[in-house]
Amino acid sequence: MFQTVRRAFQIADIRKKILYTLMMLIVIRIGSELPTPGVDPDFIQDFFAQNTGEAFNFFNAITGGSFEQMSVLALSITPYITSSIIMQLLTIAIPKLEEMHKDGEDGRKKIAAITRYLTVVLALIQSTAMAVGFGRQGLLKEFNFVNAAIVVLTLTAGSAFLMWVGERITEKGVGNGISIVLVINIISRIPSDMATLYEQFVKGKSLASGGLAALIILAIILALVVFVIFLQDGQRRIAVQYSQKMQGRRMFGGQSTYIPLRVNTAGVIPIIFASSLMQTPILIVTFLGKGDGDGIGSEILRGLNQSNWCNPQQLQYSWGLVVYIILTVFFAYFYTSITFNPMEIANNMKKSGGFIPGIRPGKPTVEYLTKILNYIIFIGACGLILVQIVPIFFNGWLGANVSFGGTSLIIIVSVILETIKQIESQMLVRNYKGFLNS
Repeated sequence: MFQTVRRAFQIADIRKKILYTLMMLIVIRIGSELPTPGVDPDFIQDFFAQNTGEAFNFFNAITGGSFEQMSVLALSITPYITSSIIMQLLTIAIPKLEEMHKDGEDGRKKIAAITRYLTVVLALIQSTAMAVGFGRQGLLKEFNFVNAAIVVLTLTAGSAFLMWVGERITEKGVGNGISIVLVINIISRIPSDMATLYEQFVKGKSLASGGLAALIILAIILALVVFVIFLQDGQRRIAVQYSQKMQGRRMFGGQSTYIPLRVNTAGVIPIIFASSLMQTPILIVTFLGKGDGDGIGSEILRGLNQSNWCNPQQLQYSWGLVVYIILTVFFAYFYTSITFNPMEIANNMKKSGGFIPGIRPGKPTVEYLTKILNYIIFIGACGLILVQIVPIFFNGWLGANVSFGGTSLIIIVSVILETIKQIESQMLVRNYKGFLNS
């Protein structure tokens, strides 16, 4: 990895793209420190001190701490991520959008434009909910229509600005701009999380116990990173053979290739879907200003809150972890089923004269691909669950309240790997052009 980056800086074109990306990221971090007008900064910090859990911790992590400070970039790119997922699902459900998606570059540009408009709409909805819900509880120094409108417009403009920055990075920088913006926000929270772990498990301890605790923390993080790398790069290759065809006096075909089926086909989407579904009731109750109480409703909300899972003092709320695991597996199958179509692949192979050795074309090929796909989806879902449960277990068992969790780790590793691969491909293309020119 380091050799790739070093060689990339030796190439002028790629060096300019990397420096452009770094400059845009600096702009983002500066914007994360600019306060939203009319907001009481102490309110949101007190709110975080009283409300712990994955819903707010993860949201604060992906905003790079902007949400905790209620800066102009407090919404970050979460509206864009949500709108992208919605458009991806609608593309499968609505035939017109599916045709638009298959209509080459023009169709993709139209879908991208719709995604931008949907992002602004979602940003308006989220910022309004925050301005009204938190504003009534003390977020605004003076709760009135003008101040609430200023907060809504400021947060919406900040989210739209980050969307624009992400697109510019994709166009003029390296990697996927939106993903890089998301990763730099998450990484910016790691130092504070490491400081929290140091204060809780290392500081004030003897050299032996403190050193052992530090080694255990580093070993767990390193093991999770290595596991995520294998999970992201793991794939099952299905061999494909193409039959030979006679055209004129020449033979064509007869080539061997493979279909790469990724173990983690759905990526981090199942975890995001499962977490969002379970944390939505908590967010709604929080925005409405309803505090802790008694009754079946409050018991359900406590079970949905990840901060209560794996806690030895309240194991009765760990039923939420079982529901979370079930939802993750379900969404892994659901998302893969709408993004990977074995029948379409089998038909394309049949039209091209391709077949899987030992499997007849047509329905047997579809059944074989479906069987293999279901098998590796389950393995990928189990891997996602393992990466996510380890931080949850230690947070509940030891009370390590940090925003850096399994979801953040998967996002960081996957984006870094994809960005490095893109840099390597650009270097390869440049060398290939140079060979042709010479």
